[in-house]
Amino acid sequence: MSRAGWLATAAARRPGHPALEAEGQAITYAELDARATRGARRLVARGVTPGDRVGLALAPGVAFVEAFHACLRLGAVAVPIDVRLGPSERAAQSSVTALVVDEPLDGPQAGFDAAPARPPEAVAAVVHTSGTTGTSRPVELTYGNWEASARGSAARLGRLESDRWLCALPLSHVGGLSIVVRSAIHATTAIVHERFDTAAVAAALATEGVTLVSLVPTMLRRLLAAGAQSATDLRCALLGGAPLPAGLGEAAVRAGYPLAQTYGLTEACSQVTTSEIGEPSTAGRPLDGTTVQIAPDGEILVAGPSVAPAALAADGFLHTADLGRLDDRGRLMVTGRKAELVITGGENVAPAEIEAVLESHPDVAEAAVHGRPDPEWGQAVVATVVPRPGRRVSAEQLRAHCRDRLAAFKVPRVIEFGTSLPRTVSGKLRRNLLE
Repeated sequence: MSRAGWLATAAARRPGHPALEAEGQAITYAELDARATRGARRLVARGVTPGDRVGLALAPGVAFVEAFHACLRLGAVAVPIDVRLGPSERAAQSSVTALVVDEPLDGPQAGFDAAPARPPEAVAAVVHTSGTTGTSRPVELTYGNWEASARGSAARLGRLESDRWLCALPLSHVGGLSIVVRSAIHATTAIVHERFDTAAVAAALATEGVTLVSLVPTMLRRLLAAGAQSATDLRCALLGGAPLPAGLGEAAVRAGYPLAQTYGLTEACSQVTTSEIGEPSTAGRPLDGTTVQIAPDGEILVAGPSVAPAALAADGFLHTADLGRLDDRGRLMVTGRKAELVITGGENVAPAEIEAVLESHPDVAEAAVHGRPDPEWGQAVVATVVPRPGRRVSAEQLRAHCRDRLAAFKVPRVIEFGTSLPRTVSGKLRRNLLE
């Protein structure tokens, strides 16, 4: 496969096949290929040269996808910028770019020579992490990273010529952007929504022949609350971005959703491990070509062709700062983050374990656990709980629920209630904002 020509290769093979459906438009591969060439000419007219970094401050949709492929056509490096960020955050992400595209590419065109075949180590895009700890970091992802990720994902989830992958995730993050790239590599269809809207996603699942959809647990919870059922054509609902509460997974299975759970990172070009479809109780085994090891302190270590070269430590592994374990079948269980461990009375407590227990209570919609300074214990285990709509539950009832399932030192000393939890735009919990 030509590393500079994912789109051109797809257009040659399936010119009339829908490449992108967004904003009420259906754009074929031949049309998208032509638009990418025109976009590349417009970038050249604005002074962009191969190797330059181009910021894409565009909402998910046609203009973003056109500009992204225009960058690759020219040999420039795409730098997606989340349009939901504040001015200072956007400025920080734009600071290393030669140009920021914040409107659909239009205007004068200039001639250019199509970029030669790009080697696998060449950087295709710089994608920022989601910033769950408060600081978003740029990650250079190569052509080889994207191809390895696409191959590994297809080997685990299967690939059909008729696949239609629904994306309601931000294209500025790797989980959303990988759907667009993967679809071009495989010459299948990406259905892109500007944002997650429960009714719009439910309607698409019901009427648009969606075969795959990527969701975070919060999105799945909202779909189920709205009564959205799975559809006949849907063969996989891929869940990532946060642990999947057991109760939520069970409810989704009852509603007919073919779930697969995945664990991934920006530094690994999205998926690292993925469960078999219909077996979402763990994050699954590593994708083909990917190695996952557990360090003595429980940290998840990752190596393989989808890992960004600059993210590798001297030992050849990406040190994820996530904690986990592998079961006897080599399937990954993610238990939390190293920085999130609560140390209470000398005992290490993983918030994710307690959250899973709280969320197994029938009256709890979601929960977040963190440490709070305590003069006696060093840190006290504190939980913030969001009850299910119309349900009431007391702190003592939840503590009793935890005592039946957890060691005494893991039972939250304080349980507070709220109407929502702080999350990033991609749905990940921002534990650092809890007090």
